[in-house]
Amino acid sequence: MKHNILISTAMAAVTALAFPAQAQVVTGTLGSPSATTTIEGRQLPNPDPKFGGVIKDNALDSKIWWAPRITPPASAPNVLLIITDDSGFGVPSTFGGVIPTPTMDRIAAQGLRYNRVFSTALCSPTRAALITGRNHHSAGFGVISEQSTGFPGYNSIIAQDKATIGRILVDNGYATAWFGKDHNVPAFAASQAGPFNQWPNGMGFEYFYGFIGGDANQWQPNLFRNTTQIYPFLGTEPGKWNLVTAMADDAIDYMTRIHQIDPSKPIFIKYAPGATHAPHHPTKEWVDKISAMHLFDDGYNKLRDKIFAKQKALGIIPQNATLAPWPEKFIKPWDKLTPTEQKLFIKQVEVFAAYAAYSDYETGRVVDAFQKLGKPENTLVIYINGDNGTSAEGGPLGTPNEVAFFNGLNAIPAETQMKFYDVWGTEATYNHMSAGWSWAFDTPFDWFKQNASRLGGINQNMVVSWPGRIKDNGALRQQFIHVIDVVPTILEAAGIREPEYVDGIKQKPIEGTSFAYTFDAANANVPSRHKVQYFEMFGQYALYDDGWLLSTAVNRAPWEAFGAANPDPLNNQVFQLYHLDENFNQTDDIAKANPAKVTEMRAKFMEEAKKYQVLPMDASVASRIVAPRPNITAGRTNFVYTRPMVGLPQGDSPNILNSSYTFTADIEVPASGSADGMIVTSGGRFGGYGFYIKDGKPVFLWNMVDLNRIKWAGTDVLTPGRHVISFEFKYDGLGVGTLAFNNMSGLGRPGTGVLKVDGKPVQTVTMPHTLPMILQWDESFDVGSDTLTGVNDADYLPPFKLGAKLNSVTLNVDRPQLSPADIEKLKAGMAAASDGAAAPKPHGAMH
Repeated sequence: MKHNILISTAMAAVTALAFPAQAQVVTGTLGSPSATTTIEGRQLPNPDPKFGGVIKDNALDSKIWWAPRITPPASAPNVLLIITDDSGFGVPSTFGGVIPTPTMDRIAAQGLRYNRVFSTALCSPTRAALITGRNHHSAGFGVISEQSTGFPGYNSIIAQDKATIGRILVDNGYATAWFGKDHNVPAFAASQAGPFNQWPNGMGFEYFYGFIGGDANQWQPNLFRNTTQIYPFLGTEPGKWNLVTAMADDAIDYMTRIHQIDPSKPIFIKYAPGATHAPHHPTKEWVDKISAMHLFDDGYNKLRDKIFAKQKALGIIPQNATLAPWPEKFIKPWDKLTPTEQKLFIKQVEVFAAYAAYSDYETGRVVDAFQKLGKPENTLVIYINGDNGTSAEGGPLGTPNEVAFFNGLNAIPAETQMKFYDVWGTEATYNHMSAGWSWAFDTPFDWFKQNASRLGGINQNMVVSWPGRIKDNGALRQQFIHVIDVVPTILEAAGIREPEYVDGIKQKPIEGTSFAYTFDAANANVPSRHKVQYFEMFGQYALYDDGWLLSTAVNRAPWEAFGAANPDPLNNQVFQLYHLDENFNQTDDIAKANPAKVTEMRAKFMEEAKKYQVLPMDASVASRIVAPRPNITAGRTNFVYTRPMVGLPQGDSPNILNSSYTFTADIEVPASGSADGMIVTSGGRFGGYGFYIKDGKPVFLWNMVDLNRIKWAGTDVLTPGRHVISFEFKYDGLGVGTLAFNNMSGLGRPGTGVLKVDGKPVQTVTMPHTLPMILQWDESFDVGSDTLTGVNDADYLPPFKLGAKLNSVTLNVDRPQLSPADIEKLKAGMAAASDGAAAPKPHGAMH
């Protein structure tokens, strides 16, 4: 085959990635059907080349010419990027944990271990940084998409001037795919009405199989193939189908299919299991395996000590490191728990551990298949443990239902939880574990997910293998690396430059620094090239500066998400200072001895905050969940549905929380056959409402996060013919308007509901409390039937299609409006709270 080399006249000498731009390389005869070319890459998509053939009046006198097919450089590797969820430093066996993670162990033995890999402390933000190479605020993800607000750093929109790694690679000739968790689709753009430009398929990933929200029921997930919702679990026996296995199967099918079609085409896969984010849903087989190992019988205090000792033995932390004191002020030591609490907590953690081990095993199947795709020496595998530290959102007691936490119920007594003991981790729970285990799993660090100023929230670990490049197998790397460094590393490995324009839009420079230099044994101990990095989440923040770390003291545990927020999070802080080169795990606060350094680093943080869209600082947490967003229901108070419809996600469906509302259903009961079925529902087994007909009688039901169900029911069977049934709810509260004054008193208040048939009341019930924040996130708003789980298993099982003819169902929402007197009172309360917040104290005053 003839080979020609063409040098682009527009080539630059050096790119932002600090390696020479590739010359364009053509294989085959230019113009022939088999010709390929690499591209210079400054502009994506690559401009169409000028026609190089000859056109005469007739075809016989003319010469054909085909544009060459775009391919990456011949040395470009297959790339498998794996990131797990809510997993702290001490979870995997590879880094001292007791949970077996043989896949991670194997990749470490084949390549390198990294002990200074940093996240943003939260899911969506880390993932946005990971796929763009920009800081999370730069990418619009200062918080998770469900908490987005109308500021550039917080709107959950990845702007067009920040192309993802998927987009860059696909335009350079890679096949690209994404499996598992997304969480970077704005919650207000997640419906089938689109737009889809923020979905994986719209951001350069040719194939997507996974869920777009923050969590998913692994037994009955809100699952998509590309942008179409699918239900592969329907018809299977409960407990048999699980997304962890199904996702691995689909990934293996995809990569095998693509490789068979075109063996020369390199593949990039982002593989993002839901594990170990709540709900923890492993199979019974894995729960039995872990339970038989009795890993946790001695409790979380001794588990922490065991992990710490193993980490020293492995040489992944310094021998002189010491542990921070146990946080007794808010997590009881193991020996002070009741026998019931100990029994429950062991069940909780065994299910968590089974979930982690199960996920690592299935990931191993994917890694095996990927490494067998024809070029094992040129396969780059990056396996990041955790998008943040271990989650403590179950609170000190854990919970059978994570949705309860997001509605402020974070202290369900162990005795109440014990009724779920035998089904913990099955489809009957949306479970999370005690924060005591989370603290232990973040060893050698302290604190958790959400805590951006503590290493327990942000210091992850990682293993990397690339047989053709990495030779000192099993070695440890200790350079500072942030998730924004992954994109430039992959680009350098592939020999692909950072684009300057994508779709004609000037790109913001990638903010990460390639760590490909660490792949070489000669660079094992060289200083990190990533020198400065800020961290911020919910008003807690830190700054890393070449070994120094400025931190704000923790003033809120992750489960303390409700109540007034710090009104001045930028300045109203206790500042701590650490030298991580000398104090690996952030236990020796030297701020008092170095006031000038604290002042210097505070100023540097402000520079970074202004540069990367961190401002305005906002310490609120739960209140941002119910903040208004530009979804398709924004500003609407009237909704009419005239035919069945399912799958409208929570972020795009009518929100009736903290409001008065009326559902009115115009139906026709058949003369023969059943009228039973769902009229309208939102949410599911773990929180939501349903308006339906059961045994011929109308029912409205509120599922109060699976702890209680409040029900209105008609006493008479509906006669054949047309009926108008309605549910009118009068809310007794000020609503979400109080949030503008740093006050949550308007949320979750009582209200009275009336069920009517043909205008006549049939039952009136007052709810002493209402759900303040969310319904079940991974369930949808459905009309005419019910998808996934139902709100009351005792009454029906999905899909529960409506037997009556639905003429229409109408929803009218009456949201409370603040009066002038309300506003003045709230202003006075906010001023008093601000005056009282002048001298914050670190939570627990542990350091």
